[in-house]
Amino acid sequence: MPIKKRNKKLNNQDKKLIEEIVRVDHAGEHGATQIYRGQLAIFNKNTDFGKEILEMAEQEEIHKTKFDELIVSENVKPTIMFPLWNLAGYALGVGTALLGKKAAMACTVAVEEVIGQHYEEQAEELKKRKIKPELLRTVKKFREDELEHHDTGVEHQAEMTTGYVLLSKTIKQLCYTAIKISKKY
Repeated sequence: MPIKKRNKKLNNQDKKLIEEIVRVDHAGEHGATQIYRGQLAIFNKNTDFGKEILEMAEQEEIHKTKFDELIVSENVKPTIMFPLWNLAGYALGVGTALLGKKAAMACTVAVEEVIGQHYEEQAEELKKRKIKPELLRTVKKFREDELEHHDTGVEHQAEMTTGYVLLSKTIKQLCYTAIKISKKY
């Protein structure tokens, strides 16, 4: 007879951490899909460049779907900022695409740098607490995908964008702010 693994009973701190991770990542992955939707509204998805954006968008859609499932299975309330983050993501995608291909990729580099770091912090905390091994695997896998997107942006000369430092810092600050707010609300 197979031995049934028992899930570790979560204490209140662990429950809070899981809720924060799922809520923030759910919002972030939806925001990422919106950024790429905005960029694809400007760039033709049938061009080589558009196909690369579409490929990243499809990966983000997989991430979004997983966090849609987790928001239900973990019984987590989505952030109340969800509608705003979706709108802001789309506007960021359109806005950077209107500035050109390099600016669109600068957006990707900035966002994915923050998200890669954020996923790494989450993975370390889950590993340290020895909770939710499936969530840990998900976070680590998605982190790798995000870092691939980051590298794609760099390959497309994101850092050659006029005003790159200011654009990058602004987008990163927006991401940090969205994460902080989404953790709580």
